[in-house]
Amino acid sequence: MPPKIKISKEEIISTAISIVREKGMAAVNAREIAKRLHCSTQPVFSNYTAMAQLYEDVIQQAKCLYQQSIHQEMGNGRYPAYKASGMAYIRFAKEEKELFRLLFMRDRSEETITEERQEAAEFVELLACRAGLDKETADFFHLEMWIFVHGIATMVATSYLDWGEETVSQVLTDAYLGLVSRFQQKKEEP
Repeated sequence: MPPKIKISKEEIISTAISIVREKGMAAVNAREIAKRLHCSTQPVFSNYTAMAQLYEDVIQQAKCLYQQSIHQEMGNGRYPAYKASGMAYIRFAKEEKELFRLLFMRDRSEETITEERQEAAEFVELLACRAGLDKETADFFHLEMWIFVHGIATMVATSYLDWGEETVSQVLTDAYLGLVSRFQQKKEEP
């Protein structure tokens, strides 16, 4: 009898991520994973008692990949840190369309969005310092800017737009400077 092939949870998640990248989350199932790993579905069900647990792990891995892309862009120094986060978000939407859709274009009405609020707090602090705004104003500024960035990213992820990096950079600069000007004027109003 040949020895049993040991398939790790990490291999299952990695394979599921590959499937998402190619075909979207709807294509992730035990049979497809087993087919790609050249095994039965038994290792999938040995590691996961329910597919919902696997889906959650896939989402967590996609978040890690997204975070890596954000930190890489912010660390390379091509753009100021706040702008780099927006550039990375849009680049992720362009290069990882299905992962972007999984993370940012799914129904989240049943979720508590605490992790994203913590991440946003870092950007709000960065923005408050850079633009000279109080925390409450910077929070609203960030929300407006994020809606703008998300709109571009969504259009890129759905192939509605195919902008190059230079165009994206210019548009983000224009939006940022426009908001800074507007919020500075509000500060000066009696």
